[in-house]
Amino acid sequence: MSETVTGGLAAEIAQSMPELRGRLIPEASLAELTWFRVGGPAEVLFTPADEADLAYFLKRLPADVPVTMVGLGSNLLVRDGGIRGIVIRLGKGFGQIELQGADRLRAGTAVPDVKLARAAADASIAGLSFYRGIPGSVGGALRMNAGAHGTETKDVLVEARAVDRNGEIHVLSVAELDYTYRHCGAPEDLIFSEGLFQGRPGDQAEILAEMNEIANYREEVQPIKSRTGGSTFKNPAGHKSWQLIDAAGCRGLEVGNAKVSELHCNFLINEGGATADDLETLGETVRARVKESSGVDLDWEIKRLGTRG
Repeated sequence: MSETVTGGLAAEIAQSMPELRGRLIPEASLAELTWFRVGGPAEVLFTPADEADLAYFLKRLPADVPVTMVGLGSNLLVRDGGIRGIVIRLGKGFGQIELQGADRLRAGTAVPDVKLARAAADASIAGLSFYRGIPGSVGGALRMNAGAHGTETKDVLVEARAVDRNGEIHVLSVAELDYTYRHCGAPEDLIFSEGLFQGRPGDQAEILAEMNEIANYREEVQPIKSRTGGSTFKNPAGHKSWQLIDAAGCRGLEVGNAKVSELHCNFLINEGGATADDLETLGETVRARVKESSGVDLDWEIKRLGTRG
């Protein structure tokens, strides 16, 4: 194990799992791991060394200890009371990208989406450029069928590898993942470890130009330099969330130090000093006003985890 722990759940785990190689941190701050920069601590934060270490850990973890998975924190709101039990965040052991054949890439789930897009460009593989516009990791993309610019993960994924709560390893085809819009039908206890992506032969210069266009578009229309969590609400069928929010008069709306972006009003912003409760209350206020204005229910796209302080 890469770190010595004392007391509480972390110490119990360390004692019961002598062959564990990953890192255990008790009462670990999660705020700096999220793009919003808010939220309480994890009772225990675990970073496994690799897939085998993750499987070893899950197989031996008592069934009554809750497990929560977090990625790069771009689409995540951790509530002020923090998260009890185990929070797992994948690191270097899940950061590999391998070329398989002429137009396939196998990527670990800690790989940022933008890095996957760049690797595809380096290999002259077209079809994965849309990942340049998604501010998350491969694991998050697999779990929520992330997409942008008309393409979704389900359109380019061949299969995903995952570890279940009992430490068993599974390989699931894209059909078995039961993808729909921003949703994966695979069991929630599965922790994805890697994905195999299918592109097509392309011209590197054209691929890079497409990626630059996507990056420029994001910078023009989204508050990417702010403390935000990306798109807050899913687009309801037949609607765009930002248009409904704008029509409800919520552009620039504030609760505490949380604000609806004036650049793109499906983004919430921590203006500095906001709490997770400020942001969640603001989001629920927006939902209520949109419901009153249009009759449409907005569903959260941002994942909200933990307990309110």
